Order: sequence, then C-alpha cells, then structure tokens
Amino acid sequence: MARNTGLCSEPLSLNLLMAKRDFYEILGVSKGSSDEEIRKAYKKLAMQHHPDRNPGDKSAEDKFKEAAEAYEVLSDKDKRAQYDRYGHAAPGGGGFSGSGGMTMEDIFEHFGDIFGEMGGGSPFDSFFGGGGTRTRKGQSRGQRGSNLRIKVTLSLEEIATGTTKKIRVNKHLTCDVCHGSGARDSGSVQTCGTCRGSGYVRQVRNTFLGQMQTTAACPTCNGRGQVITANCPKCKGEGRVFGEETIELEIPAGVAEGMQLSMSGKGNAGQHGGPNGDLIISISEKKHDHFQRDGQNLIYDLYLNFADAAIGTSTEVPTIDGSVKIKVPPGTQSGKIFRLKDKGLPAVQGYGKGDQLIHVNVWTPKKLSDEERILLEKLREMPNFHPQPGKSEKGFFERMKDFFS
Repeated sequence: MARNTGLCSEPLSLNLLMAKRDFYEILGVSKGSSDEEIRKAYKKLAMQHHPDRNPGDKSAEDKFKEAAEAYEVLSDKDKRAQYDRYGHAAPGGGGFSGSGGMTMEDIFEHFGDIFGEMGGGSPFDSFFGGGGTRTRKGQSRGQRGSNLRIKVTLSLEEIATGTTKKIRVNKHLTCDVCHGSGARDSGSVQTCGTCRGSGYVRQVRNTFLGQMQTTAACPTCNGRGQVITANCPKCKGEGRVFGEETIELEIPAGVAEGMQLSMSGKGNAGQHGGPNGDLIISISEKKHDHFQRDGQNLIYDLYLNFADAAIGTSTEVPTIDGSVKIKVPPGTQSGKIFRLKDKGLPAVQGYGKGDQLIHVNVWTPKKLSDEERILLEKLREMPNFHPQPGKSEKGFFERMKDFFS
C-alpha cells in the first residue's frame, strides 16, 4: 500500500470521526443487547425513516443512513468487539466512522430494502422475503461497484501545506471492449420482454403493515432492462475486468490521523455498466523527530543547560517551516512554555492556524567531574540557589490550561 497516495480533478469529501454519535445510542439499545435486539431496533428505525415512506425528507434520509452505519458495525461480531473496546477510534482502517463513505445504494445493496424491492441475502430477506436487485427509474440498472479503502501515511510537513500524491490501485475497471455493457456487440443486446425495458416489475406483498404494492427487480434481466444474447469475449459478460489504475489525489492541509477522504466514483467499476464505487482514503501520520501534535498546535521540547536558564540566552528552535531564534529570559524555569503564534497547523475545514508551544526543560547533568562538583557545591549554599517558587509560579498543567483557554 505504500504506492497509494493522492489528488484528482474530482472533489474529495472529508469525514470527521469526532462528529459521530454512539452507535448504541443511535439504535436505542444498550451495550449488552443481543444480536436479535440490535436487529429488531435497526429494522424499526429503517422502516420509520425509509426514503419511500418519507419522500423528499432529508432529515429522514440522514437518520436512515445513520441507523445503517450503526448496524453495519454492531451486526458484525468482530467490528462490534473492536467498537466496544475502542469506540470510534478503533484501529485498523482509520477507526469507525460508520460506513466509511456508504451511500444509499450501498445500504440497499448490503442491508436490503424493507419494502421488498431488494434481497440478495440481506437481513431484510427474513423480514419480508425479498429478492432481486433494487432498481428505480433514472438509476443505472447495473450493479454498483464496491468501495475501495486504502491508507495514506503523511509527514507533518505534508500535512502543514497539503500535498499531491499518486497512487496505483488494483481494482475492477470498466471493460474497454464492450464499455461496460457485457455484450459482444450492439446486436447482442435486446430489450427484456418481461419488463419491457423498465428493469422492474410491480408486485403486491402482504406484510404486517398490510398489503403493499412494491416494485422489484425483473427476474428475467435482473433489473437491467436488457438481456444479452452473446457475451463480450474479454469480460465474459460482466462488463468489467481486473486491472490497475493510477489516480492522483490532492490531500488538503490540516488533515489528521484517522480522518477519511472520499473520492466519488474511483472505487471498483460496477457490473453491467453500473456506477463505480468510491475510493476511501484513511489518513495516517508519521511520527516526527521534533514535534508532537495536539490538534492544530505543535509541541516542541527545548532542553537548556542550567547556566542558560539562569543567565538567559538566545537559541534556535525548529518549526514546521524552518528554524527561528527565540530569546530565553534570565531565570527561566523548567516547565516554562513559550508560544510561537501561527507556527502550528492549519484547520482542515476552516481558517487560521494553530501555534507552536515550546516546553522548556532544564537539563540536569547525570555525571560530574571533580571540578564541576566543587563549583556546584559552592553554588548550592548560596541563597539565590534555594528554590523560592512563590504563588506566582504556576504548574505545568495550569500553564497549558492558560494557553488553551
């Protein structure tokens, strides 16, 4: 995965993990709930907020997606165990940000349509006995390609300015012979006689809500509206082949460990001309030689010898974009924090930059020569070398609190 990087002419969207609600809270269940209780809670929410029941209601659609994201993790034994231990910061793939870029099509593909428009082995099959592939007017009739997930490791210098990287990704590509149709030639494609090209048929189902008329994928053409009489010799009728694609990504400045960038349409190609999935890029940070990151701020440990701290000095310190000279006043105590304004990292979704905080550490020698020991013995008895902290001297945590308040 070291080859995977990224910028493209297509926009990247950013998912911030800290904005996610607790998955148990979303489904309205306790942490000790059984698999069946979680399944029932999801079914109830999915039915309540289903887009077919709430046409044009963006809030209902968001809740529908949110419930699916929670169920995706809590219905999987291994994912649920990691989530219970680490929460949204679970290791491996950038933590749990829910579905990691799941679209409405992903939800219907993986979890089904509670009104019977889809099945395919989803949890909803046992609720309503659904089957086929979800198809709607205006949607592509081929099966949507799956999302791809990769990890990109960045240095703090790259994060500070943003960077452009290239990645080579092995994935399903649209067949360049049939251009995704799966047919040998144009004469090998015919309109389906069962659905007359619409890709779906109407059905009446009996549910515990009463009798409901729904649409389902045509069983003859599997929702494509067309039937192929002779397959493409290269892709064998699938409309896609496995290969490698080079993609450019532009990583915006200010990203952080665990954030996810989503590039629409850069995942696996869909079957039979279906839409592509998305490319999900999880951000990882390299450990820096000098700095520790705290949000937008950078923390640097400055080590001074006792004489420089007592007498005062000027010294160079590194910053993310070069060295600067700072003045250390006489009598500087160990734990003192200096601030370099705007020498931190930019906000990824806003304006302004963080600061660089310089934490002073007065170095105590571990070994002394005889001459050094004699000098220090003399100094130890002098009044000014006796600790006199006074009320004005704040502890480390108080000083850090002052900087962040």
